Amino acid sequence: MKELDNEKSLIEAWDKLNELRESINVFLEFLEMGEDVESELKEEYTKLLKGLESLELRNMLKGTDDHRDAVVTFNPGAGGTESQDWGEMLYRMYTRWAERSGFKVSVIDYQDGDVAGLKSATIEVQGTNAYGFLKAESGVHRLVRVSPFDSNARRHTSFCSVFVSPLIDDTIELNLNDSDIELQRFHSSGAGGQNVNKVETGVRLIWTGTLSDGSEEKVVAECQQERSQLQNREKAMVLLKSRIYELEKEIQEAEKAKLEGSKGKNEWGSQIRSYVFDDQRVKDHRTNHETSNVSAVMDGDLDDFIKAYLLMISTEQQE
Repeated sequence: MKELDNEKSLIEAWDKLNELRESINVFLEFLEMGEDVESELKEEYTKLLKGLESLELRNMLKGTDDHRDAVVTFNPGAGGTESQDWGEMLYRMYTRWAERSGFKVSVIDYQDGDVAGLKSATIEVQGTNAYGFLKAESGVHRLVRVSPFDSNARRHTSFCSVFVSPLIDDTIELNLNDSDIELQRFHSSGAGGQNVNKVETGVRLIWTGTLSDGSEEKVVAECQQERSQLQNREKAMVLLKSRIYELEKEIQEAEKAKLEGSKGKNEWGSQIRSYVFDDQRVKDHRTNHETSNVSAVMDGDLDDFIKAYLLMISTEQQE
């Protein structure tokens, strides 16, 4: 049904563009007859270009999992309060991007920082092609700024990893041995009434096992979104499988890149973007796309960065 809805929405978007094209032709005829319709013509033409650009972007999302919902996990690096504050800023940035893009955001797990920011967080972004767009953001994000937490006003560099995986469903089979999974229960935090403090409803699943390339991996998934422990356990299991599935996908893509002799790399853990606040600069190290409008980016204006990445991988695949 999701794939069908995606196809329908593509057709509807194309029909709207066709209507705009016909409207522009009518305005052009009026213009030839001496009518003052230049402002209307310009408005329709701008809409057409914007709609065409959006449709072209969607057309690049042809990956097996691009149509799926996305799970985004934030893990600040070493650096204490400064890094945890950076994690919170990225959390807000992606939440704002998702909301302005028409996606639904739900918080699955959120651990407050010691002084400010967050220790870790996981959100689910629901909507057509959520993973297709957000896969461009998986990696390490670097912040350079004069720290507001430093009394000497020194320049600090902080890191936070953003890990994006597609939310798997029943169409994907991933069998895990129960013996490889450790279950931990904890008290949920945040709003939720007195019950939150008395009952261990939060669930943490830890999988320790071997991936297809022989590497040992430890994957952790937490959920405290639901009120019952059973619901949190089921959700945590979906998250755990989604993350393991993404790791296996990266192994397959790395092998494919070797065979094709591709120079492009999209390894999780690599530094993908730098945000330099005092120089007013945000630069993506994979595409070299850059902007000086730091405040807009931190407010969720990420479309140009995502488009540049999708164009890059689309070009690589064609080559």
